[in-house]
Amino acid sequence: MQAAYPAGFEREMGCTEAELLRWLPGAVNGRALTLRPRSAEVAFGSGRLALAWRELPPRRIALMSMPRLAIVFHFEGVDEAERHAFMRFFDLYTQRGGG
Repeated sequence: MQAAYPAGFEREMGCTEAELLRWLPGAVNGRALTLRPRSAEVAFGSGRLALAWRELPPRRIALMSMPRLAIVFHFEGVDEAERHAFMRFFDLYTQRGGG
């Protein structure tokens, strides 16, 4: 988890698009979610979060292959504290096993 989240950033997630689409309704913690092809919008009162993603080549380590998505997060009208709280929940919700 990060200490702060800027209004716009890109990150890589180790998942397929199908997995992301299954996770998003829960990961937005009850906020209104609008899905579009390879993008989504999350409502924040007077603000919003626009998400856009694209598939990346899988990460290969020896015989293991992990799917990857590049995801762009763009918050508009969402203050720093609300961005941090949202991303904390989002990150915990989408976290895969491990440690």
